[in-house]
Amino acid sequence: MGNSRANYRRKDGQRLTAAEYRKRRQKEIILHLSMLSAIFLALIGTSIFIIVKVTHKSSEPQKAEIVEDNSTEEVTIIDTVVEDVEIEEENEYLLKSDDSANFFDGYVIEQDENTAYIASEEVQSSYGLLINLDTGKVVASKDGNVRINPASMTKILTLLVAVEHLDNIDNHFTMTREIGDYVFKNDCSAVGFEVGEEIPIRDLLYGTILPSGADAAMCLAEYIAGSQEAFVDLMNDKLKELGLSDTAHFTNCVGVYNEDHYCTLMDMAMILKAAEENSLCHEILNARTYLTSPTLQHPEGLQISNWFLRRIEDKDTNGDVVGAKTGFVNQSGCCGASYQISNDGSHYICVTADAWSSWRCIYDQVDIYKTYTS
Repeated sequence: MGNSRANYRRKDGQRLTAAEYRKRRQKEIILHLSMLSAIFLALIGTSIFIIVKVTHKSSEPQKAEIVEDNSTEEVTIIDTVVEDVEIEEENEYLLKSDDSANFFDGYVIEQDENTAYIASEEVQSSYGLLINLDTGKVVASKDGNVRINPASMTKILTLLVAVEHLDNIDNHFTMTREIGDYVFKNDCSAVGFEVGEEIPIRDLLYGTILPSGADAAMCLAEYIAGSQEAFVDLMNDKLKELGLSDTAHFTNCVGVYNEDHYCTLMDMAMILKAAEENSLCHEILNARTYLTSPTLQHPEGLQISNWFLRRIEDKDTNGDVVGAKTGFVNQSGCCGASYQISNDGSHYICVTADAWSSWRCIYDQVDIYKTYTS
């Protein structure tokens, strides 16, 4: 303490006494504390000022933009109409078959002076027609433009319309008593589905063609359209779309005879062409056999067959018959429509009607293919 005090002197140069030193030291400490307090208070004051300034500025109301009153001016209103655009989802059941790339466009067949008349005694059907699908020409005909009742060949169009309106091939439909009664009353061929049986739609498609099941066709009609009547409307709409409505009109989906249920052989050829252009229809029309799915009523499924294809496959037709559907009613006899790929790669459709037996129908078509294709 003595050393510190030695640095402090009076004005006359004498050293401070201990009491004088303490007194001066107290004054310095008080002065320093005062200065620090003043600085601290100044900082606080500045901070408060800044905070108040910022708060005050943010709370000030914004100046409203001056909007001129144009209420007296004429206002033009422009209506903008946005039309709904339907985005078509791809339907996997509408895919084109590979064979369709070879077919002529459209559904109008040309018959000219080069069309042969089917005069062979081997062809005993009253009506016959052979067309070349690559050219759209009628190769041979025997009253191919005469109106007939198509009988169960009708189911080719039933298949096509059903496929084009499918939502899910793996859905199920429950066989009803009303359908069973209709099939029994009209003495129709049937797959053998029972009332209350839950049947996959896929099985109904195959059942409509292979054994010509009216029960399957009726189930399809009700599944697709709610009733046979509504489904028949779709069938006639399809005939119109194909350009066949002037000469063809259907009243049911199974081929039961009706005076207003008719078409020509040319119409049926074009219906089969449209079906063969669809990949799923082509697959079904080409199937020889099929086993339906197991159900409570048929735990092992039902084995069904396309007997026309199985009976004609070992006959010499100058090619392979790869799609077919037969039919029969008393008024039009045994009839059939088939699709053949010849040995030279050409594509043909043959339609015959009014044969006296199912075997005669097959032999007649064999003779037509053998005579007019290569």
